[in-house]
Amino acid sequence: MKIAVVGASGNAGSRIVTELASRGHTITAIARHPEKIASQPNVTAKQGDVQDQVGLAALFAGHDAAISSVHFLDSDPVRLIGAARDSKVGRYLVVGGAGSLEVAPGVRLVTTPNFPVVYKAEAEKGGAFLDLLRQEKELNWTFLSPSALFTAGERTGKFRLGTDQLLTASDGKSWISFEDFAVALADEIERPAHLRQRFTVGY
Repeated sequence: MKIAVVGASGNAGSRIVTELASRGHTITAIARHPEKIASQPNVTAKQGDVQDQVGLAALFAGHDAAISSVHFLDSDPVRLIGAARDSKVGRYLVVGGAGSLEVAPGVRLVTTPNFPVVYKAEAEKGGAFLDLLRQEKELNWTFLSPSALFTAGERTGKFRLGTDQLLTASDGKSWISFEDFAVALADEIERPAHLRQRFTVGY
């Protein structure tokens, strides 16, 4: 497939590009500074600005899927969703956050007393992004939330999937590596199972 990835030089974005390219997909890797994107087979780096809806739509056009892997506070979900819609791209997938996951029925993680203050604004904006997608009538979207701790690690290919509830391991830890997150997202693109839904991945 032809897949566009915006935020391709970031922690998650770079792993997503590598995972998809290794599976033989043709990737347009979009970043504000494309020189930061590692050179690899099946990957073409392009300059793009997340605030430029018209420019992004042009970059997304002609692709089977577009992936947004950008910080919520550094972008505008209305423009990103608009770019995906305007481009007529087949699917739009978003690297989400854990803050909007539920820890109890109707209780989002971001609202709990121990949620780190430093991440609260980003998490709240991620939740707002998801709420906007859920109102979207045209776009074929998917929002993949990582577990609470989203960090560099190994590509094991072994993880669990969930829907709207935070996943925690038997030791109480909630985490996923960037590398395995990329595997879960690539699997979803190749074998769609969560169309117009949010799902989550964790150990």
